[in-house]
Amino acid sequence: MSLHQLLTDLRRDPEFMMNVMAWRTLPARAARYAAFPPNLHPYLQHALQARAIHQLYYHQAEAVTAALAGENVVVVTPTASGKTLCYTLPVLDTLLREPHARALYLFPTKALAHDQLNELGTWEEAIKRQLATAHAPLQVHSAGYDGDTPSAARAQIRQESRLILSNPDML
Repeated sequence: MSLHQLLTDLRRDPEFMMNVMAWRTLPARAARYAAFPPNLHPYLQHALQARAIHQLYYHQAEAVTAALAGENVVVVTPTASGKTLCYTLPVLDTLLREPHARALYLFPTKALAHDQLNELGTWEEAIKRQLATAHAPLQVHSAGYDGDTPSAARAQIRQESRLILSNPDML
């Protein structure tokens, strides 16, 4: 069944429609792009380009610029619209610039934290390549910390990881 057919069927279902307050179809909009923020760490710019990302969506560039300026940022966009870069780039930038900086990401579920940890792994590899080229010792080490984390590993993660991904159950 196509999405169009599903929506048509739902709209024709009186029981379903009793729970719908409004039904609107918004026209598609062209994507708006922006250059990388000029103060974004060069290693991150290279890592983005290595992943075939040569520009950011406008909302990403605005969010990253604001976060790098120390502003509080709230981003509300649909699924798969690039929210992850809005918070990952400023955090990685800080970790690269400040050797003693640390960050904690809290996700509502272990599954989402694990997905994000896998994504961060690709960023770490790209950054490590940049660091190796520059002969820089700084590391961005991320780790998951949840109910499945072995007890023996927890203290080491807390002491050595600079970016910990967890969930509220572990607080």
